[in-house]
Amino acid sequence: MHRSLSALAVLGAAGLLLPAAALPSAAAAPAEQSVPVLNGDFADPVMKGDGPTTVGIDFWTGLNQRYSPAASGRTDASHGVALQKDGNTLRQRLRGVRAGAQVTVTYEDSPAVSKECTGEQVAGGQPYAVDASGGPVREVTTAGDPDRVKGTPGKGRWTGRAYVFTAGENEPLLTFTSRVTDSRTHVTCTPMIARIRAVEVPPALDRTVDKTRLGTSEAYKGNERESTLHNAAAACNGDNACVFRPDTRTSFRYYDRARVVGEAFVNCTRNTLEHSRLLSYAERSHDSISQTYAEAGLALVEVARLPTSGVREEDEKRARERPMAAQFALAYEKGWQRPWQWFSSDQRTVVERIQPGEVSWVELQPSRERVEGWFVGKKDDYRLHAVVDGPSRAVPDRLLQRTGPMSEAEKQRCAAARPMTTTPVGADAPASSSDKGLLRTPAPTAPGVRASSRSLPLG
Repeated sequence: MHRSLSALAVLGAAGLLLPAAALPSAAAAPAEQSVPVLNGDFADPVMKGDGPTTVGIDFWTGLNQRYSPAASGRTDASHGVALQKDGNTLRQRLRGVRAGAQVTVTYEDSPAVSKECTGEQVAGGQPYAVDASGGPVREVTTAGDPDRVKGTPGKGRWTGRAYVFTAGENEPLLTFTSRVTDSRTHVTCTPMIARIRAVEVPPALDRTVDKTRLGTSEAYKGNERESTLHNAAAACNGDNACVFRPDTRTSFRYYDRARVVGEAFVNCTRNTLEHSRLLSYAERSHDSISQTYAEAGLALVEVARLPTSGVREEDEKRARERPMAAQFALAYEKGWQRPWQWFSSDQRTVVERIQPGEVSWVELQPSRERVEGWFVGKKDDYRLHAVVDGPSRAVPDRLLQRTGPMSEAEKQRCAAARPMTTTPVGADAPASSSDKGLLRTPAPTAPGVRASSRSLPLG
């Protein structure tokens, strides 16, 4: 049941809980939304000169040749990146995109502007491929540049492109791959990419997922998926090591399934019964991190323990001492202007009036809310996805005081005979005499026996 950091901060500040009438219905089609492509203009780190320079580009994986906007022949602030050759790639995971989303990536391509290119190498355009997790591999050839002469830089022939795919996994990996394999081609004379943007139509939100089945948490280091959650959780195990970035699109409040609180009272008498009783009930939180460990059959490591054990004393301790618990609660309070509560409890006194032949009971429908998002390291080196489901006080719990007819089993119980013992001798004989209390019984003669005043029957 997952953007640049600044975009996430804006989403978090927008608020989670809408008025009940404004909550989207399950059938409502999600609207198209922007997907942050981090450093989509390839401007970071800041480069000196016009290039080409071979350097790691912030938030992207792969060493490629980067040119300044002027050297790339561009009129905006976007830098051009040449993909080099021999299958070299440029990759980034699209933050916040969930499996099933319809994603459209737009970008521009151009044949190389390198002065090392011969006219033959760029005259008919240069090949590369673009693909993403769940999408097809699309083979593309840039526009041609037939007037080129070796030793003279090109001016760029930029062409707008669009690549559409359905995300086959969370955080799908977008990849550009050079198809220039001619060994005679200079490393800088390869197809160029610039100005990458993306939008998505997210999958419909499934509100039917049970709080005990919140899905599998995932962890990433940069663009690489981590095999376990351990390293990411350990990286966030510091007071200011990570921040939690909630995703308001997939966070919501709801009423949980009703459950009976206390006992059911059955009135087997012929009279109306009226009495008061005290009801006590409590709610706890659940989280996808601990559920992921449990599903894998692994012991939950200390650094990944949120206050969701269900043991009040233990959860109070975790809420005080676990940095990730504080990071989550702080982000929630900033975003929704009220404190997060990991657990809750309450008591109510109810007065019951039960008619003859009826049953009385009380049901609870607790108000809960689900928050989905990411624990993100300060340098975006680690990201840990989490879903937390906890008791809410945004809207009140529902207590349903109910009376109704007995079930067949309860009717049988009410019709059952009163427990009795037997008379083993003379059970069917008539009473032997009447006791009118006309005679006094003599005082007992045995020592220590207390005298009693009772009547003797007439003979």
